Amino acid sequence: MNDEWSQAVNTLGQAADRLAEAARSGKPCPPVRDLISTPRDAYAVQETNNRRALEEGRRPVGRKIGVTNALIQRQLGIDEPDFGTLFADMAFLDGLPVPVERFIQPRAEAEVALVLGRDLVGGPFTAAEVIRAVEFALPAIEIADSRVADWDISLVDTIADNASSGAFVLGNTPVPLAGLDLRQSAMTMTRGGREVSAGSGAACMGHPLNAAVWLAGALGRTERPLRAGEVVLTGALGPVVPVEPGDEFEARIDGLGSVRAVFSG
Repeated sequence: MNDEWSQAVNTLGQAADRLAEAARSGKPCPPVRDLISTPRDAYAVQETNNRRALEEGRRPVGRKIGVTNALIQRQLGIDEPDFGTLFADMAFLDGLPVPVERFIQPRAEAEVALVLGRDLVGGPFTAAEVIRAVEFALPAIEIADSRVADWDISLVDTIADNASSGAFVLGNTPVPLAGLDLRQSAMTMTRGGREVSAGSGAACMGHPLNAAVWLAGALGRTERPLRAGEVVLTGALGPVVPVEPGDEFEARIDGLGSVRAVFSG
């Protein structure tokens, strides 16, 4: 039993090291599903690299929810989303340059971001409890990135890779939830003025708040539940779009306004 446990720990460490080296070198790596096979192990790998990030002085500021689109879930053969950690150095300002060279194979997606005004500890939670905890919403562009070559990912690959997170840009006009119908909120995203993605809040688990309720429940009894002030990226509202140097994206979400992600040339 001890030998099996030691082998499992060693395998998790190998997966974490493979992803960390890809992030450090900027050279994508093979998938890690040859080393791990369960979401539980994948989250352990994610946590290993998150601990390393904390030791390096990086500061967590929230969470992202991935795989919220039903089509992508069917492609991966799963029936629930996943989550990763957002760090302060992943946040970029609306309309100001985002250094494209810091990414390996970036993709842009428009999302609803929720900013919490209260902790969400314990759970499970009702939608009403999560709504009361949300201070305001913002439009967001997430820059997803994968350390796995050619985005050749399964569920365990993306979980281990911090839910394929890269960076994010938030809009600057906070909007309270009162009166918003995020399910019906239409989204359009343009690149250089031409539409490249469209969708609505319904594409995100039926409603962005459904995703937030799921996340709050998944984290509520862990060492790191959702806390006041944190950002939650709830998931893509439409198709994701590959990013090229010099691209300028603008996402507009009904009721929330717009946000721009401008990439260096």
